[in-house]
Amino acid sequence: MMAPEEPTDEDLMLAYGGGDMLAFETLYRRHRGGLYRFLLRSLRHRADADELFQETWSRVISARERYRPEAKFSTWLLQIAHNLVIDRFRRQRPQASVEETETIMRNLDAPEAEQPERMLSEFEQRRRLQLVLEEMPDEQRTTFLLRVENGMGLEEIGEITHVGRETVKSRLRYALARIRARMQS
Repeated sequence: MMAPEEPTDEDLMLAYGGGDMLAFETLYRRHRGGLYRFLLRSLRHRADADELFQETWSRVISARERYRPEAKFSTWLLQIAHNLVIDRFRRQRPQASVEETETIMRNLDAPEAEQPERMLSEFEQRRRLQLVLEEMPDEQRTTFLLRVENGMGLEEIGEITHVGRETVKSRLRYALARIRARMQS
């Protein structure tokens, strides 16, 4: 006897739009981790990620009766989150002073105090990657995170960020080059 097939995310969202609360709980369980990681890495501050995580799900709830499965649910969900991140950056756009920027760059470029041949621990590698992501232009960081954290294809990333496939490829290429350069230094 075959096991019943799992409903798709799109089917669950349509069921939720019809009043099925269990469908929403299933969607939330499936996507909360990926969404939160995307927001946390995009925003740099846990409080901001927490706030936009809640706001993203609030928007999903508000749109439940209007939802149409024109794209994958995960693409639609991350597009909502991406738009909220962009809005946040536009509102907060702080500019670092020249002195602050120079200090940060000196600290990032400072040689390791320990032996260069020592292998970096997993924690140090993650921290270094996080620093690279923080200094990366927003477009490159978002593209990289959608690809690596969420396993999205170029077309899906293009849908979310409203750019063409070649632009997505270019942003990914620049992001990867930046990461390689910083991780090797």
